[in-house]
Amino acid sequence: MRSFEEIEALAAEKKGGPAALNALLAEHNAPRTAEELEKVGDDRWLAMFTKCVFQAGFSWKVIDQKWPGFEEAFEGFDVPRLAFLPDEAFEALLGDKRIVRNGAKIRSVQENAIFLKNLATEHGSAAGFFAHYPVDDQIGLMELLKKRGSRLGGNTGQIALRFMGKESFVLSGDVVNAMIRENVIEKDAMSKKNLTAIQAAFNEWKATSGRPLNEISRILAFSVGTSH
Repeated sequence: MRSFEEIEALAAEKKGGPAALNALLAEHNAPRTAEELEKVGDDRWLAMFTKCVFQAGFSWKVIDQKWPGFEEAFEGFDVPRLAFLPDEAFEALLGDKRIVRNGAKIRSVQENAIFLKNLATEHGSAAGFFAHYPVDDQIGLMELLKKRGSRLGGNTGQIALRFMGKESFVLSGDVVNAMIRENVIEKDAMSKKNLTAIQAAFNEWKATSGRPLNEISRILAFSVGTSH
């Protein structure tokens, strides 16, 4: 495994130099602090989980265009209300043209509302739980999203964390290929062993580079992706 300084130099070479690389990194906001994340309402976490679930395997542009309708149809993503969504309300949503009418994904909204409601009961608020979850154990958080959330496994949960401003990595195809190139893992199977090795690599690169996981993840992707 190379030093992150070497990997960053490789990414810069591919993207046209250090200034060009930094410009690409600046296109995305820096992660929020734990204090900032804790102030985000649990309804916004449910909204983001819903948006990422509906975007998975579908046109992101379409979901973005229809999103005001989602906010209306799900009444602002009020967690306690949606956790106890009655059957007649679910049936009405199945025919609601303001949203994408996918029954399994619509049901996941209620299931994730229950998940967030339970986190709030256990930790005071779901936002507080996510805000203070240690970034050096993202694989643990990914496992929790997969087991206790609905349709939040794979990249869906990772993307939701990133969009919410939680410091995190996203295991895109390019990032995984970079991990294989650096001999962190041998193949792209996301086994417990491989995920543990990936987390250890990210933790080491974070410690030596001083960069947040978001930037490390993107630089890894840039070091593999198409050249400038």
